[in-house]
Amino acid sequence: MAITETTSEGRGEAPGDALGIDVDLAVTFGKVSSVLATASTEDAVFEAIVALALEHVDGADHAGVFVMEEGHVRGRAVSDDFVRGIDSLQLGAGEGPCVDAMLDPSVTYCTATDLAIAVEWPTFGPAAVQLGLRSVLSLRLFADHPVALNLYSKLPTAFGMVDRTKALILASHAGTALHALEARLALRKSQDLAAGLEMRSIIGQAQGILMERERITADQAFDVLRRASQHLNRKLRDVAQQLVDTGESPLAAIGMATAGLADAGQ
Repeated sequence: MAITETTSEGRGEAPGDALGIDVDLAVTFGKVSSVLATASTEDAVFEAIVALALEHVDGADHAGVFVMEEGHVRGRAVSDDFVRGIDSLQLGAGEGPCVDAMLDPSVTYCTATDLAIAVEWPTFGPAAVQLGLRSVLSLRLFADHPVALNLYSKLPTAFGMVDRTKALILASHAGTALHALEARLALRKSQDLAAGLEMRSIIGQAQGILMERERITADQAFDVLRRASQHLNRKLRDVAQQLVDTGESPLAAIGMATAGLADAGQ
């Protein structure tokens, strides 16, 4: 696969056969995949990918994540305050290698080999150099919405072929983890919705039984169920389910006489 690249010298294509990965590296990234796959939130994925990048990409001194939210690029997980400062410069100037990676979907990764001589970012570049930044590698994650992993170094030409390869693999794993997370959250939301509808149905049936049997209103019937739930220390749904399944009224459990039902809704 040809990899579109932006450097301080312009655009080009990195060799497609750059994956010189040995067995140890493959095992390492197998573990990386496992770590990312267990993340339960987007922030957990972002924090994990930042930590893993610093651990496995030798040239990276600092790392962070950019996310497109409501049409705006925002910094999310960061390794330290240095990244917050650099991110603030890029977002304030509206330019920089990480901004380019976020806004151009045709770019797989964007590099600045030496910001001291780069001309693409006339506002960001000099300001970043003053803070001590020289090299940047930003990679788009393969996610449903624009996300970029940003790696920073205080040395020029810090990210060679091996570092770019490692970072690309990390970005690929992180993108896969985000897809899997979104699928799990969507399934959970669907299941919660179905469970909520089922609970409402059960409670409605229980209310109907009480209304018919005790000649009370819907509000009073619900209050009977609520008070029984509190008295028995059981979930409201379970109290309602027992009434629907067995016909056994919860009134006896809470010591409520039929004559006192008029007070149940008060």
